[in-house]
Amino acid sequence: MKRRNFARRPGCSVEATLDLIDGKWKGVILYRLQSGGTQRFGELRRRMPGITQRMLTKQLRALEEDKLVIRKVYAEVPPRVEYCLSELGESLRPVIDILKAWGESHQERLSCAPPPVVVKKKRAA
Repeated sequence: MKRRNFARRPGCSVEATLDLIDGKWKGVILYRLQSGGTQRFGELRRRMPGITQRMLTKQLRALEEDKLVIRKVYAEVPPRVEYCLSELGESLRPVIDILKAWGESHQERLSCAPPPVVVKKKRAA
């Protein structure tokens, strides 16, 4: 993925960080690798049921290109591919943890929160 040049712009460090983890899935992928360690493609996909195979591949490639994720291919038949956080990816751990904590504390106000459970009382006959 082509990255923008953030040099000499106000807020460039925040923009640069957000550019690396932008989109719906990159942060989730980083969180899953952070919490689950080294994982195969299928494991990641199972842990993120809303993502398509194509989108997961695309996002993993972008994270690998940005040196946040390491892709290791084993010379086996069938081929085995594993993904893990790089040292640079690990350095995002506090950022991902803070995003998770903030989301948990504000979950009821977020659009992705599950709807509140409404309990209907039965009328006495």
